Amino acid sequence: MLKKLFAVTTLATMSGAVFAADAPALPFGLSFSGSAAVTTDYRFRGVTQTENDPAVQAGFTLAHTSGLYFGLWGSNVNFGSGTPSLELDPSLGYATTLEAFSSKPTVDVGVVYYNYPSASDLNWAELYGKLGFKSVIAEGDSILTNLNYTNDYAGADADSWNVNVGYSVPFGSSGFGGVGAVGYTVVDEDKYTFNGDDNYVDWKVGVTYGFKSISGASAELAAVGTNIDTDGLSDVGKRAVDTGAVFTLTKTF
Repeated sequence: MLKKLFAVTTLATMSGAVFAADAPALPFGLSFSGSAAVTTDYRFRGVTQTENDPAVQAGFTLAHTSGLYFGLWGSNVNFGSGTPSLELDPSLGYATTLEAFSSKPTVDVGVVYYNYPSASDLNWAELYGKLGFKSVIAEGDSILTNLNYTNDYAGADADSWNVNVGYSVPFGSSGFGGVGAVGYTVVDEDKYTFNGDDNYVDWKVGVTYGFKSISGASAELAAVGTNIDTDGLSDVGKRAVDTGAVFTLTKTF
């Protein structure tokens, strides 16, 4: 069951709704933005997608002033012998700012398709909705909530819901900041389980640093893990879901 879980990947840092004002202007009201990253362990909802090995990741978003956008994100993956080595996830969505509210929250809804070019039986689609707030508790902080649904979790034809809440806050003007997130996933246990359970909790707690000398460059060191029961799992299976340190370098453009 856990091997199939490793096939669950995400648009993890996907766009977060890229607005035209955030990127160089293109004709016809379009704008383009992207990111590239290297990480010591590609984790999706707390579970490794690379058998705890490093990953190289990149993505871009093409957005329109109407709020519509198209995204594409990719990473190397490793789920064991005979499984795909590439994930390439297209997404289509709509994002807007709710100007009528004093807090001006952002809303982002869409669909992402988790795609493995060499193993189409693992492909699956997921609907998502995001609601974001800025400067809620401290100046410059942000809260992002996600609600996700699929009727084909990990390609297993199983209904699944996921909810996630993330928080980030800068530590003054030092360039350092803090991040934290907690998520909950539940699935139809008649078709899929997480080592015998139909749900699990994942989390992340860490620190970030934005390089002042390199625009758009940042680093993050975080503890990431889950509460998935590891009884009966191999050492590789236990490391896949246990809490571990993950270091990531990212450059946005």
